[in-house]
Amino acid sequence: MELSFAGKRALVTGAGKGIGRATAVSLASRGAKVIAVTRTQEDLDSLVEEVPSITPVLLDLGDWGATDRALRDLGPVDLLVNNAATANLQPFLEVDPDSFDQLFSVNVKAVLHVSQIVARGMKARASGGSIVNVSSQASQRALKDHTVYCDLISPSGATKAALDMLTKMMALELGPYQIRVNSVNPTVVLTDMGRLGWSDPEKSRTMKTRIPLGRFAEVDDVVNSILFLLSDQSSMTTGALLPVDGGFLAC
Repeated sequence: MELSFAGKRALVTGAGKGIGRATAVSLASRGAKVIAVTRTQEDLDSLVEEVPSITPVLLDLGDWGATDRALRDLGPVDLLVNNAATANLQPFLEVDPDSFDQLFSVNVKAVLHVSQIVARGMKARASGGSIVNVSSQASQRALKDHTVYCDLISPSGATKAALDMLTKMMALELGPYQIRVNSVNPTVVLTDMGRLGWSDPEKSRTMKTRIPLGRFAEVDDVVNSILFLLSDQSSMTTGALLPVDGGFLAC
């Protein structure tokens, strides 16, 4: 199935590295005009060097006012990928209020805000649209020390559980405007950071024994699922939480 996004404008957050970057590049290669948001200038510079057609936006999504100023005048957006997230691994008894607030601010509140900005434009234009939130398998499965979030490799915990419910509520309320909202829920993904974080053979083996397919996800496994949910090929799919987990949640 060859997907084309010619004539579409797409906004991707957390586009500097990993899944977000690969999604932005893939959308651009399929004809979309891509707006890439990240908070690291070096990542933006290298992304634009790789794909000159991409419009870069340097932004800390944890800043509500700055987000509003940066995104409200970007013009029409047809496709949104909420990939940006932050992480801090803490056991339940050690979670502190500052970490709690920071994680929910970026991982949930910023998704709400960016989606509001984009969806208001979709509604005003009566054009419909598609939004995909990048969640995690661990939003649906309790994992030790993952109370608020987990680690940089497999974002999860309470913030991602909240994101899953936000996805469903957005789908419910935006559906009448033909705006579809779905999430992808990956297992460990072998980004550069993922390969480093799971390089310990024993740690890796223990996790893989819980995955029926016996392997971690490659970046393209997740990107391909995002592209499908963004495309017209999934035009009757909304409010779905799509596991990209090799069967982890089936066990």
